[in-house]
Amino acid sequence: MYQFLKPIFFQFNPEKIHHFVTGTLQRAQKVWGLPKIIKAGFRYDDKSLEREVFGLKFKNPVGLAAGFDKNGEYIEELANFGFGFIEVGTVTPLPQPGNDKPRMFRLPKDEAIINRMGFNNKGVDVLARKLESVKREGILIGGNIGKNKNTPNEDAVNDYIKCFDRLFDVVDYFVVNVSSPNTPNLRALQEKEPLKNILNTLQERNGKSGVYRPILLKIAPDLTSDQLDDIVEIVLETKIAGVIATNTTISREDLSSPEYLKKEAGGLSGKPVKDKSTAVIKYLSEKSNKAFPIIGVGGIHSAADAKEKLEAGAALVQIYTGFIYEGPGLVKKILKSLKA
Repeated sequence: MYQFLKPIFFQFNPEKIHHFVTGTLQRAQKVWGLPKIIKAGFRYDDKSLEREVFGLKFKNPVGLAAGFDKNGEYIEELANFGFGFIEVGTVTPLPQPGNDKPRMFRLPKDEAIINRMGFNNKGVDVLARKLESVKREGILIGGNIGKNKNTPNEDAVNDYIKCFDRLFDVVDYFVVNVSSPNTPNLRALQEKEPLKNILNTLQERNGKSGVYRPILLKIAPDLTSDQLDDIVEIVLETKIAGVIATNTTISREDLSSPEYLKKEAGGLSGKPVKDKSTAVIKYLSEKSNKAFPIIGVGGIHSAADAKEKLEAGAALVQIYTGFIYEGPGLVKKILKSLKA
């Protein structure tokens, strides 16, 4: 069904059709019996798929990456498609509109997307209130946190603190996002000293109430080997729970799409980032001697792609662009292949 509808969806602006589809899902959730039909068609539950990672029990290893549901508005609807976990955000302390539109572009020839959304979200207070009322049904929720665009890097730690404190009671784990290419100078926070400052500060606040939330770091696929070595050192030194590898890439190598699309600013996701992401996972896993868990994300469009990430050293995987190109049936295909 989805592959029949996709050509129609792809005739429309990517951001507008995203809101149309998610809004339709939300309305469908209220139709008697329809959520059960969706669950029956898309979910694939099996005890053998359970994973315990950084102290949390995931009902399966396939999650939805941050960015799809920035404000936590569609968790119950998305859970019907069989995800083991859903990551919301990236959220910032204050609401912000993000970058000017248009800011999302499809590259069908490459099965990719370029986005320069710029952390558009309704702010951490709105997200926290939404999560307080969500029916989780066994779904774990991650909170992906960032800084506001107008916050200078030297004050960025305060933005991460605000998001961390406000979401602490309503998420299961945190992701520190310093790797989006769409907020000016954000990636500079991946450098050793500013990154250690942010992570150590959050760790100092973690567990004070007797409750510990795993903190993960989301990194770019464009880091050098030396920078990845620094990441391993920082993770071990700060004792955070793990890494998400990777965010979108700023590279435009080997694309088949027209030049006007290649020239669009923003982060590239989808199939072109698959090998880069897998290489980063493999490097971190081997360099650290599997000292910390890795969530693999980037270019997963098939069950084989997911297995490749897991074999490279990932403990869990996330999808986003593959979900858009392949449809919601992708989750079930991956899970069935992992059970087999």
